[in-house]
Amino acid sequence: MSAKIISGNEIAKQIREELKADVENLQKKHNIQPGLVTILVGGNPASVSYVTAKQKTSKDLGFYSIQNDQQADIAESDLLKLISTYNKDPKIHGILVQLPLPKHINENKVLYAIDPDKDVDGFHPVNVGRLMIGEARFYPCTPYGIQQLLIRSGTKIEGAEVVVVGRSNIVGKPIAMMLVQKKDGANATVTICHTKTKDMKTHTLRGDILIVAAGAPKSVTADMVKPGAVVIDVGVNRVGMTPEGKAILQGDVDFEEVKDTASAITPVPGGVGPMTITMLMLNTVRAAKMAAGIG
Repeated sequence: MSAKIISGNEIAKQIREELKADVENLQKKHNIQPGLVTILVGGNPASVSYVTAKQKTSKDLGFYSIQNDQQADIAESDLLKLISTYNKDPKIHGILVQLPLPKHINENKVLYAIDPDKDVDGFHPVNVGRLMIGEARFYPCTPYGIQQLLIRSGTKIEGAEVVVVGRSNIVGKPIAMMLVQKKDGANATVTICHTKTKDMKTHTLRGDILIVAAGAPKSVTADMVKPGAVVIDVGVNRVGMTPEGKAILQGDVDFEEVKDTASAITPVPGGVGPMTITMLMLNTVRAAKMAAGIG
């Protein structure tokens, strides 16, 4: 029997409808409009696409939105001044600097310059530390999306064996920390695998939930998956182009093989991807409430 498809498109739509109602309520009852600024340095086509999607979503939800485009040769000091301006702007509740940045700019210095209470990406060390000790204000957007996919698809997380393939600061480490916490939607036993793991298959076969963020197409095959496991594929790899010039995307999981072994699986595209922007919006609404002392 083929696995149930966990649709990120459908779950993201559901969350956005909830957020839209929340934003309307904030405006009517408290005269608060969540504010998000996206800062784009240079014209990297992928970055332009991501920022455009984020801006469109924020406007659709009723946010106060600013897209601030800067030339690729902007001085690091000028970018830091720009961030400082938005840190002080009461209309802005969330600041997002689109990565990657040009090589002459220290990305860590830029990310650390963002006020932790406006760090809706969840990358500032203060927010990473809060996540670690179970007092997170903002969860990093992709891991947050993964957790919501699991919760809203009815996946039992508490007591589950979760295996994470990948140890990045953006996905692998934070999702492991989130699912191991003593909280609802967590309380799992978590194993992290990576490029230096010996006999990875031994670990992945234990996973009731398998989260794959390896960055390599079809790196997880059916023989590596426990029968009946829930598989979350975080990978988005461009493996070719259609005759019409559209990118062909492939996940880190061999979907066609694994869908007959897993009980549930996310597709690529249409799985984790749509959730990331949605959770950015949720974090921005949360930041607006925090700034107003609501909730």
